[in-house]
Amino acid sequence: MRILSIETSCDETGAAVVEKKDSEQFVRVLSNVTATSVALHAKTGGIIPEFAAREQIKAIIPVIVRALLESEKTRFNLNQPQRRLNLNEKKVEQANFILRKNIDAIAVTHGPGLIGSLLVGVETAKTLSFAFDKPLIPVHHLLAHLFANFIGEISNFQFPVSNSTFPFIGLIVSGGHTDLLLFESVSEFKWLGGTRDDAAGEALDKIGRLLGLPYPAGAEIERRANMVRKSSINFKSPLLNTEDFDFSFSGLKTEISRFIAKKHLTERLINEICYAIQEAIFAVLIKKTIRAAKLYKINKLALGGGVSANNSLRELFKLKIKNEKLKIKVFAPQKNYSTDNAAMIGSYALLNYKPVLWKKITAEPDPYFDWLLAKFV
Repeated sequence: MRILSIETSCDETGAAVVEKKDSEQFVRVLSNVTATSVALHAKTGGIIPEFAAREQIKAIIPVIVRALLESEKTRFNLNQPQRRLNLNEKKVEQANFILRKNIDAIAVTHGPGLIGSLLVGVETAKTLSFAFDKPLIPVHHLLAHLFANFIGEISNFQFPVSNSTFPFIGLIVSGGHTDLLLFESVSEFKWLGGTRDDAAGEALDKIGRLLGLPYPAGAEIERRANMVRKSSINFKSPLLNTEDFDFSFSGLKTEISRFIAKKHLTERLINEICYAIQEAIFAVLIKKTIRAAKLYKINKLALGGGVSANNSLRELFKLKIKNEKLKIKVFAPQKNYSTDNAAMIGSYALLNYKPVLWKKITAEPDPYFDWLLAKFV
């Protein structure tokens, strides 16, 4: 089966064509195109929803056309900036032909996310579904982050899709969400806990702003932290020793804000603060995730979301498991599929093929994890 997938939950505009053959234990990506407005949001130090949606309105059709053409290896000017694609009549006709003849279904992020951004993707997908008579699959953005682990190639796939894949513990750690889930099968899961306020990625961005770092701050904090072997600074890991699986990072942001206010920030001190920030956040992520695995007797962990691209987080997970002599395997997506992208939306749709009449699908900015299961029964 081959799916065209669309992702517009935040500031990215993504389209991808993915497929999975019955004989394969992974999802193959034929094209994955993303147009970003991060440069625009960097000027304001964060995302302004109206600005994001306006940019997505401009980008959505060119991105879809590009994804369809690339999926068939059609000649295309790849050096041309995505936001300035010249969609001449011939290219549009080629894309229409590919969509009509070679695409079996369409998948789209219906939530959670920014309502304006979601509407751009959802309404576009509904229009294409109606116009080309294609089944439409609504996808929960956060669950898709974990299903990015199933994307791969014949020679090197991340997390094979088979009966032995399940159960696994999934940690979603992104800009707006930090959640722990227990997946019992490809479509059955239990939410174990999540963030009470600021998510891990959100905390990194807000603290980065306090330090005067460019937006988004996660990658820069990681780069600076890697320049330090050890920091004399120690920040508290919120909820580290609680018995639940909840997270909270607003207090850490406040602690660091007060610390910074009393200091003269040098490059060396900023680097040490970045190191200490990661230590504080990662400690609680790792401890609670591994504790969940022990409690439910699970030997597989899957990471997902933008923060999961952090090398230190991945290595610290492995180190903790090794030090405790646990027989647990940790999986994480290829880095280009960790952040928001349309390929992960297609991956979820391929493995949870449950088409819904286009009239019933709406943009849902904040659906609970079990909301999708309940709404479309």
